[in-house]
Amino acid sequence: MCLEFDVIIVGGGMVGASLARALSDCGLRIAVVESWLLDSDRQPSYDDRAVALAYGTRLILEGMGLWSAISTDVEPIRQIHVSDRGHFGFTRLHHESLNVEALGYVATGHDLGKNLLQGLGDLPNVALFCPATLVDFDVSEESVQVKVTQAETELALRGRLLVAADGSRSMVRERLSIGVREWEYGQSAVISNLTPGELPRGTAFERFTESGPMAMLPLNKGRYGLIWTVEEADLAEVMAWDEREFLLQVQQRFGYRLGRFQRAGRRSSYPLSLVRAKAHIRSRVALIGNAAHAVHPITGQGFNLGIRDAAVLAEVLVDADRDGRDLGALETLNLYLDWRRRDQQAVALMTDSLVRLFTNPLPPIRVARDIGMLALDLASPAKRFLTRQFMGINGRLPRLARGLSLVR
Repeated sequence: MCLEFDVIIVGGGMVGASLARALSDCGLRIAVVESWLLDSDRQPSYDDRAVALAYGTRLILEGMGLWSAISTDVEPIRQIHVSDRGHFGFTRLHHESLNVEALGYVATGHDLGKNLLQGLGDLPNVALFCPATLVDFDVSEESVQVKVTQAETELALRGRLLVAADGSRSMVRERLSIGVREWEYGQSAVISNLTPGELPRGTAFERFTESGPMAMLPLNKGRYGLIWTVEEADLAEVMAWDEREFLLQVQQRFGYRLGRFQRAGRRSSYPLSLVRAKAHIRSRVALIGNAAHAVHPITGQGFNLGIRDAAVLAEVLVDADRDGRDLGALETLNLYLDWRRRDQQAVALMTDSLVRLFTNPLPPIRVARDIGMLALDLASPAKRFLTRQFMGINGRLPRLARGLSLVR
């Protein structure tokens, strides 16, 4: 027996779940295949790390009807303070310059995942296979057939489109022999939640230090989310420090803008690289989120880039279905590809350039970047463009990001 769907999403992390949510009331039959139990602490998308939500992401979540629930667990970012430790360069971005409530927000992966996944399998037209494992798939001219195992039972699913939302080591991408362009930075991100001496006042910090960029994101419950980029050679030492030594080392690099740090939560780490798939679509297959692109966490663009993929793909699919066009045809998927290309390239270039610029130790480069930061702080048009880019509201926006329904 083969179960019939229109769209089969492999990966129920934040981006895959967002796509399923966006499509759930549009009349399309959706399957979501997720390998982790939804309440598992091991699900990498839904741990307690800080997740930056751009203002544009808030608009998309509002369009999906989720923001009112998520908003109770977030902390607003009203100002971003960017500085170069020990040097004179700095830039400040303010929400008032664009007349918005906040430039963005910060949630934990756990709180965001709770709202994305709650009742997902009970939504109209959504079937959730979880925990289930992708075994294989076969693409034909008319459909894609997918084999999964769930509770030691093999199931056959058939759909018009297969969406790979299964992360930077995507099995779907590998089975299609789609190569990647990958640059390993030789760095890892060390993640922890800290209790500062002062309560968050809506300011996010991006501080460039000699040991790598250090982001501090305001979290609920009076905490800050730390994302500290360290060299691979130093990672074992950083992870081995006891809490007292860890707080001391963070304090020395960050300074006292948040007072004296009191506590540090559980530490975790992951290696950093820039990964871009050489193809984002094939006949009856589309890649979204980290399966298509994984970027450095500097400026916190990862999830925001992925949810914009989901919002655009959802709009393209709903319009195609309304017009009687084939969801999985290359003609349809090229609309998604062309729409997303510029944003994806811009974010990859921006994050990669910032990493390279602020890890360059040459004195002339350091002086030039500090002068550039001061100039940016004084240049309203340039600062406005950069602020809009961080907010995810530059360029052509999908209907969800404009407060409009997908169903016309």
